[in-house]
Amino acid sequence: MMRGNSTLAKAPRKAKTSAPAAQANSETEDFALRSLQQELEKQKRFAASDEQMLHFYEQMLLIRRFEERAGQLYGLGLIGGFCHLYIGQEAVAIGLQSALDNDRDSVITGYRDHGHMLAYGIDPKVIMAELTGRQAGISKGKGGSMHMFSTEHKFYGGHGIVGAQVALGGGLALAHQYNEDGGLCLAYFGDGAANQGQVYETMNMASLWNLPIVFVVENNQYAMGTAVKRSSAETEFYRRGTAFRIPGMDVNGMDVLEVRQAAEIAFKHVRDGNGPVLMECNTYRYRGHSMSDPAKYRTREEVQDYRDHKDPIEAIKKLLIEQGKSEDELKTIDKDIRKIVSEAADFAENSPEPDPAELYTDVLVEEY
Repeated sequence: MMRGNSTLAKAPRKAKTSAPAAQANSETEDFALRSLQQELEKQKRFAASDEQMLHFYEQMLLIRRFEERAGQLYGLGLIGGFCHLYIGQEAVAIGLQSALDNDRDSVITGYRDHGHMLAYGIDPKVIMAELTGRQAGISKGKGGSMHMFSTEHKFYGGHGIVGAQVALGGGLALAHQYNEDGGLCLAYFGDGAANQGQVYETMNMASLWNLPIVFVVENNQYAMGTAVKRSSAETEFYRRGTAFRIPGMDVNGMDVLEVRQAAEIAFKHVRDGNGPVLMECNTYRYRGHSMSDPAKYRTREEVQDYRDHKDPIEAIKKLLIEQGKSEDELKTIDKDIRKIVSEAADFAENSPEPDPAELYTDVLVEEY
């Protein structure tokens, strides 16, 4: 067949738009993609009441103390397999999930999932029991650290396949849209998963179909153990939705009030029918990627600098003291939370393991 045949001929080019008009259109589109960030810049921190501020502090401290105890139980051999702790990243889960509508919205995340479950207000006892593989666990001891699940709370995991939860999150968002329930999906993934192809396939479809989803990159700077600048050509992850016309937000993930303010803006944008948002929460994990990671790819001084100057819990503690809370009051809160975590650990250790017959349940929905 000759190249000149009409079946292979290229479609005629459209007439070029005049330069001023093209420039105006470009500026309008650029503004649309920057608009959420510009709104955040107007007011970067959520105007929390004293009660809300104290609740954020308590919830973040619960995650911190829970994860510290989980690390201890792992060292004692009571938690097996992989265990990925959320220490340092508490402000992300609390800031975002405190803004959700728990009756409508859904959440899905990767395998660093204990903090997200605690942010939902799920009983620490059943989470710790799951970590230790006990029948009383939220997934009957069969999910463990990486695969927790609660349909009651619309929490759909805990996924071990890097980036897979993003595609599933797209499906959850499609379900919200199809059912017209007014809900949105909050889909977390990390800076390592941000280079997975399925992430961008999902972004493309979400934008095409105007799905109610907020993509959240929890950028803790190192993925499994490789610094962002060594693994990613574009290190500003919030820009990565631009090709799909998805507005991005660059958020300080170590400040719970900034995360909450960003959530207010992003969630409203999605609920108003404007389609997906991509949010990058810049955060930091104090421990290794998992409990088996010695984290030799960074210095102790770097970690200590984050602890001393950027810790999300210490930051809100300082604000509470400025508002009139005493050190003794905050110490009492910490003592009470340590007691809750200790009771959760005792509950888990004293709970029975699943009956062997459980190996054959929840494997298939039905026989085929």
